[in-house]
Amino acid sequence: MTTLTRNETAEFLLSHDRYCILTHRRPDGDTIGSAAALCLCLRKLGKTAHILQNPEVTDRFSWLHQGLTKEKAEENDTVVTVDVASPSMLPKAFEHLLGRIPLRIDHHGSAVSFTDYELVDPAAGACAEIIYDLITAMGCEMDSRMADAVYVGTSTDTGCFRFANTTAHTFQTAAACAAAGARVYGLNQVLFETNTLGRLRMQGWIVDHLRVFDSGRLAIVAIPRAVEEQIGVTSDDMDNISSFPRTVAGVCMAATLRETKEGDVKLSVRAIPGYDATAITAQFGGGGHKGAAGATIHLPLEEAAKAVETAMLALN
Repeated sequence: MTTLTRNETAEFLLSHDRYCILTHRRPDGDTIGSAAALCLCLRKLGKTAHILQNPEVTDRFSWLHQGLTKEKAEENDTVVTVDVASPSMLPKAFEHLLGRIPLRIDHHGSAVSFTDYELVDPAAGACAEIIYDLITAMGCEMDSRMADAVYVGTSTDTGCFRFANTTAHTFQTAAACAAAGARVYGLNQVLFETNTLGRLRMQGWIVDHLRVFDSGRLAIVAIPRAVEEQIGVTSDDMDNISSFPRTVAGVCMAATLRETKEGDVKLSVRAIPGYDATAITAQFGGGGHKGAAGATIHLPLEEAAKAVETAMLALN
């Protein structure tokens, strides 16, 4: 594996053609926005570029990929991943491509290399910030559709510029998006100011079942699959729900566990500066950032919750 700079990555992208871009499992605004912006940029530069259709993309972000996807990668495609920290983050439908992915673009400090080349910058608040830099480095002028995509990726992964991963470069990226015609107000309304009744009901359930411990510094909530079904929440309702327990006054680190359809447990940890979410998720084979990290635990929900609580107490 060879580490590239932004300029070297731009040279790589300019020297190849026929791109197929991959996003990660349970895709969020950053991986979807990054893929859309990169695809649009490559097309504007005269390249053939598509995003491999991810079956897990929901209505919340699917509009970003309209007209950009295809169902399968071709033999002569140059495959690129965006915001994918490890092979385990790829959807199962994409796993057959492992071994033929030359380039990974990412911002996760806790990661597993699986490509020939990679551009990874843990200082970036969002992968979309790196994509913006590459758009600039390739001499491509960002249009309004690209700007929307970069803004969605940047704003969602920084909590609308509230999280600790927000930097001066984050604001510079957002400003460039606004200058290029991004619909900043409209996007903020949809992404951050609008709640469904299902999401509000789930937040109410979390309040009733949240366990706060270690003098109020730590919190954990375990959400059974049956509860999600009873409330009737969708994947979009649950998008970034793991950030909610951390908003309780005094809580420095919060763990949210969700039972999946397959019977596994999805763990998401959120933490303020001074606490390291990856120190918890790494114990279960996961990764991410100090402020936000995740893992999949192959245990029943209650056993997983006890194991996570033990891990959190051991580190504090």
